[in-house]
Amino acid sequence: MLENHAKLMQFFSSSEDIVGRKKLQKMIYILKKCDIPFEERYEFHFYGPYSEELTLRIEEMCNLGFISETKEEKKNYYQYRYRMTEAGHDFLKHSNVHLPPFNEHIREMAAQSSRFLELVSTMLFFEHLPKDEITEKVYTVKGKQNYSSEEITEGWNFIEKLRRIH
Repeated sequence: MLENHAKLMQFFSSSEDIVGRKKLQKMIYILKKCDIPFEERYEFHFYGPYSEELTLRIEEMCNLGFISETKEEKKNYYQYRYRMTEAGHDFLKHSNVHLPPFNEHIREMAAQSSRFLELVSTMLFFEHLPKDEITEKVYTVKGKQNYSSEEITEGWNFIEKLRRIH
């Protein structure tokens, strides 16, 4: 029944603190696109791929005490920090969920900015299109981000790097 929650708990157990709701959304989406079997459905949203299901599951896991969510005040916004709790570790010990290894994926993504992960996840969202059309889509749907051609090249290189990890 809580299989999808357990999958997310494995994600949290493999990571340090996750800082930012946007970063959390993008990391799970990118893992999903790297064939890690997360089942949350995503739609394209203002900040790129977004899953309402993921938001609800995270809220449930916070309410159950499996994940702590800390709200940090910044200059003109709030940022959220997520961390697995002892209760979360106990829950995970009793689950039978096994995912392919993804620790290195998480390490690579955690080192990136939310802005860059937004670019990468947007590129992956449109991966059914030819590469030049994906670039055009990025410039169109993410025009306010002012991504450079160098950043798009970095995005492609990052995607290739993540897909080579076993």
